[in-house]
Amino acid sequence: MENDRGDIVDLYVPRKCSATNRIIKAKDHGSVQISIAKVDENGRAVPGENHVYALCGFIRAMGEASGALSDKFCKTKIWKRD
Repeated sequence: MENDRGDIVDLYVPRKCSATNRIIKAKDHGSVQISIAKVDENGRAVPGENHVYALCGFIRAMGEASGALSDKFCKTKIWKRD
């Protein structure tokens, strides 16, 4: 929820899984959030800019986390598939 100035005032904003778009509940202790820094043309990290990926425990328990992350990395052009 936002106030009149546009600030988010909710106490808890749930995350969504990057692979399944499921809401990650507060009690999902198997979930992870990975931040990968964006880099400039010289290969240096750009401060304050990063790609954030959240994976729910369901995807990790099925063993699909690496496949889901590699799909997201290719879509955002972090790396190319061979």
